[in-house]
Amino acid sequence: MINIIPEAPENVAAFNATGEVTREDFENLVVPRVNQKVDEYGELNYLLYLDTDLDQFTMGAWLQDALLGLKNLTKWNRAAIVTDKQGVQNFTDIFSVVMPGEFKSFPKENLYNALYWCKNGNEVEA
Repeated sequence: MINIIPEAPENVAAFNATGEVTREDFENLVVPRVNQKVDEYGELNYLLYLDTDLDQFTMGAWLQDALLGLKNLTKWNRAAIVTDKQGVQNFTDIFSVVMPGEFKSFPKENLYNALYWCKNGNEVEA
């Protein structure tokens, strides 16, 4: 299941993934929200808080996520993946090299820092 993170800044499409994530989650919630943000701001600032294991994403969800990325390829500005899974953090950091825009991973305890970074490209000073 995917939910919108309500406390996200206005220019950020932010989502929380829990339990099983399906293609319908992307079609009914993620894609419309992403399209709205791209239409409104001309770019995509995206945050995904992974509160589930990757094996909970159905194949249709992965395909939908990939298509979302390709469709808005030139619109990516900043994307944060918030997870405590080291493998996902490493993949996100490597993925940043080959995709337009900035991609960054954050540990779960840094959700608000990730939201702040998505909003304006800076992190909160400690």
